[in-house]
Amino acid sequence: MVKILSYQPEYQPYFEKLNKAWLEKHFTIEPVDEYLLGNPEEAILKDGGKILFASVSDKIVGTVALRVSGGGIVEMIKMAVDEAFQGIGIGKRLCGAAIETARKMNATKLVLYSESSLAAALAVYRQFGFADKPVDRTKYKRADVYMELEL
Repeated sequence: MVKILSYQPEYQPYFEKLNKAWLEKHFTIEPVDEYLLGNPEEAILKDGGKILFASVSDKIVGTVALRVSGGGIVEMIKMAVDEAFQGIGIGKRLCGAAIETARKMNATKLVLYSESSLAAALAVYRQFGFADKPVDRTKYKRADVYMELEL
């Protein structure tokens, strides 16, 4: 059974470890990644953002963050699932929980940046109603996909 948990300071190492694992496997870690992962309380939480975790049998196996962009827009960032737990719906649970949390944050739009090689993640986002939009190529070097969900 998957439980969705809210950020606690003791979960920060899982946030960093889970995200670095997939970044190192598929891309390279950019300076913005180092900052967000190493300083989530300052980079995400202090402005009203949220970080969620997926737990299976009391083991943290996934995470996703919501960063406030302003003007009712919240950005979904840093979704990662432990490789040993991929393919069993944890990403879907995290995405659904992120959408519900963004609504509770009174967001009017949830946005995300991704990369076209991450087909499974993109399929999940589209299942939840995210729509592809033109991408701002200056925001993240590796991002070639931008999606929005009206809330």
